[in-house]
Amino acid sequence: MMNKCSPYKFPSIAERLPPPPPFLLLARKELPSFSPFISLISDPKHHNHHQKKTKEKKKMDGPIFVIEASEAESMAKQSGLTVLQLLPALVKSAQALARPPISDYHVGAVGLGSSGRIFLGGNLEFPGLPLHHSVHAEQFLITNLTLNAEPSLKYVAVSAAPCGHCRQFLQEIRHAPDVQILITGDSTDNQSYKNDLANKQQFEPLSCLLPHRFGPDDLLDKDIPLLLETRHNNLSFVGDALLPNGICASFDDLKNEALEAANKSHAPFTNCPSGVALMDCEGKVYRGSYMESAAYNPSIGPVQAALVAFVMGGREGYDRIVAAVLVEKQGAKARQEQTARLLLKEISPKCELKVFHCGSSSSFNGCNNQNSC
Repeated sequence: MMNKCSPYKFPSIAERLPPPPPFLLLARKELPSFSPFISLISDPKHHNHHQKKTKEKKKMDGPIFVIEASEAESMAKQSGLTVLQLLPALVKSAQALARPPISDYHVGAVGLGSSGRIFLGGNLEFPGLPLHHSVHAEQFLITNLTLNAEPSLKYVAVSAAPCGHCRQFLQEIRHAPDVQILITGDSTDNQSYKNDLANKQQFEPLSCLLPHRFGPDDLLDKDIPLLLETRHNNLSFVGDALLPNGICASFDDLKNEALEAANKSHAPFTNCPSGVALMDCEGKVYRGSYMESAAYNPSIGPVQAALVAFVMGGREGYDRIVAAVLVEKQGAKARQEQTARLLLKEISPKCELKVFHCGSSSSFNGCNNQNSC
């Protein structure tokens, strides 16, 4: 068992790359240097050779969570598949990217957006914290789409049937009932897998998994932007928003990044948008936006969203996070501060958190800041 105070270490390349289906191995024999996608699912020997390339190529050696449309099309063509058929072929690679140190149950989700890009997601768990702080694979996937400004989700292949929590969270997407879902299970282990992929009927609409839905349509006007759609919450720092003397100037940059995340926050049910920006020991910044669910409980907090960005950045132990800023409304009915402090204190005890309270220009006329506890 992992000690709760030990940072979760990202598995080595050999540990995190499960064997892909046989037909992909055959296809790759003619593709020794195919893009970052190959570095994700290739064998360790190929990866070691790849690491000897230029510095530019070394940057692509980390985990891959987004595959550009052109890359997806090339890989599909050279593998004898369609882009849609690549989704279930990538599920095991998505599972290998998950970080579930409590359950050791790896869930992988792979989605195809309207842009033609492919997105990967895996579940995250945080030892020492209540289970509701966990990020489900489908939530990771949706957060990945939001971080990359993907306007809509069309298809999802997932390693296990989405739980009720995730079926509900997916309702925040416009036309959610029409999103096509495929549950792969262990089907990639048999020889008939490639033939089965040709059967598009394996995908079924989300409406089949949640036939009597409750979602944004029940609570919001039709013209309200939904999750993945462009929005700006008109939050701003008004008046003197300078940091107190003695506070590191890096927090000023984090403050602005967190504000940008708060302005993109999907919080139409409480009108309490918020955003978080994290900084690691190398000075790299990762931001995340609060995303609400009409059913409340499946909502994903801004810290969890920022941690998704952190994981996608190829970072390993969470103890590398040294600074954080939370921006939320003054007097918000749904507040993130105490949850943010609890989560960050557990996963990175040395992380210093600052909280800034702001509001929209029409409802609030100032900005406060609070020191870390």
